Formats: sequence, C-alpha cells, structure tokens
Amino acid sequence: MALLTTASTGASASRSRALLSLAFAGCLALLGACTTMDAGPPPKLESNARWTVLPFVNHTETPQAGLRAESIAENLLRAGGVSKLTRYPASLNTETLFEPMDRKQRDAALEWARRENIRYALAGGVDEWRYKVGIDGEPAVGLTLQVIDVSSGDVLWASAAGGTGWSREALSALAQKLLRGQLAPVINAAR
Repeated sequence: MALLTTASTGASASRSRALLSLAFAGCLALLGACTTMDAGPPPKLESNARWTVLPFVNHTETPQAGLRAESIAENLLRAGGVSKLTRYPASLNTETLFEPMDRKQRDAALEWARRENIRYALAGGVDEWRYKVGIDGEPAVGLTLQVIDVSSGDVLWASAAGGTGWSREALSALAQKLLRGQLAPVINAAR
C-alpha cells in the first residue's frame, strides 16, 4: 500500500511540475506580445442607426497611419453588422505623405455628419504605428477610439489600446487585433 501511495504521489508531483512549466511558458509567451486596453462601459446605442467613421488623427511620424487604422476600423464595423455606415467625402481628409490629418479636418467631417443626419460617429487617433528598432522588428501600435453622438457632440464611449506583436507579424494584423478588441462592445451595442 505504501508503494502505491509513493508512486501516485510521484506521478502527481510530475504532473504538477509539467503544469507549472506550461503556465510559466504561457506567461513568457504573453510577455512577448503585450497588449494594454482601457475602455469605458459599453454604450447604450440605438440599433439600426446611421453611422460614419470620422477621419482618424495621426499623432505619429508614420505617413497615413490614420488612414490605415480608419480603414480597418470601418471594415470591422461593417463585418460586425453595422450596415448603415456612410463614408465621409474624400475631400474632408487631406492627409498626405507629408501632411498628417489634424483635428480641424475631423471637426469639418463631424459638421458634414450633422448635415447628413448621421446618428453616431467613430472617431479615432493613432498614437503609435511602427516597427520597433532592433533585430526582431516587432510591430507596435497605439490607438484611441471614441463613439460620438453626432447631434450633440457628446462622447458616449472611449477606449485606448496599445500593443506590440511578434517578430515577423504584420503591423496591420496587430492593429486589426487591437481594433477588434476595442470595437467589440460597440458592435454588440449597435446591433
């Protein structure tokens, strides 16, 4: 009987060590691709309301990072079921390779949305959009989002997220993951 207890205790200890090793490896893996996100409580939104995505403000040195993030966000909203999504006129976003979009252009787009009787607008900013310097060149993205009640200009919901990815991961793939996580409560509230 004592031999059986010792054998089962040894197997249990071995299993515990294996699980501890797996947990430690998992923690190390998570540290390699870190993400931080803060968001307000899910907003109360009218279903089937008209939406627009305002031009994203580019706070980075990366040309057209705002346009890239805006495109991903718009398509995630559409894929999530926000069907009444109207694009703003291209003339309202004059971001070029050498001149980033600024808040004045976003304000003009918000005024356009009011004239079009759009109910909600998704506004955003890009705070980081680059590959980190070094041998691995991991992608790094920082984004802020706001859902705005177009008629009043009130911010109904806000979120900020940042993350780094794995070596060889696409910057756009990391941005899509962050935006998907940020937009999930908005998409659920908009249905």
